Amino acid sequence: MKALIASMICMMFFDAAPTAARDIRQEEVRFNRGEYSTTIKDQIKGYQAVDYRLLAKAGQSLDVTFKPGNLSAYFNILPPGSNDVAMFVGSTSGYHFERVLPGDGVYTIRVYLMRSAARRNESSDFTLTISVRGKALTPLPSSVDATLPGTPYHASARIPCVPFMAAKGQECEVFIIRRGFDGTATVEVRSAAGAKRLILFVEGKPVASDSQGAMTSTRQSDLTTVNFANEERYEIPDALIAGD
Repeated sequence: MKALIASMICMMFFDAAPTAARDIRQEEVRFNRGEYSTTIKDQIKGYQAVDYRLLAKAGQSLDVTFKPGNLSAYFNILPPGSNDVAMFVGSTSGYHFERVLPGDGVYTIRVYLMRSAARRNESSDFTLTISVRGKALTPLPSSVDATLPGTPYHASARIPCVPFMAAKGQECEVFIIRRGFDGTATVEVRSAAGAKRLILFVEGKPVASDSQGAMTSTRQSDLTTVNFANEERYEIPDALIAGD
């Protein structure tokens, strides 16, 4: 069953054609002073793609609306540090994205044609409306909560986990950026295979992530277990996100 799901996920990510086969143009998204949104009109053809790169912060809300001239044109959203794995895939989720962001960094809005249309060298005009709203959740300064030397992280540990598409439970390395002493923090989980997951906690509750799938959680004593589709699971103690 997991093999079937993995195959379906690979098709979902890569029916747009592997990144290496794409001619990807990069554009930086900036807003005019005092504004929080912008509208972009552009065009792609064949195996061309455009990466619209946008700096945003944890706790802010990103809203993207896509209007293509060709129904084979879509957009994906990649979280900071990702080259291929998306937190939103337009070909399965549609033309609109709105979500609270789990971490700080550059989010990439990748516009592309599906592989079948790219192979026929089709083209598409499109309009992309992007907005970022809400107050960022600022990391605690190192003068208030000491960071690990040479990093932005306030703490690290190993936790029980079942990473994305893992066959069984294991230990993952977790890094914490605290944004308050009330349990507000970005949790960055790294598996032994290199998979990464970002989860934003606000006042001790997980509220956002970089997963495509829905997030649920359960509480037991001082431990929060965060669950995603396909049995992905992370066990996060309160002490890590709130500090001692």
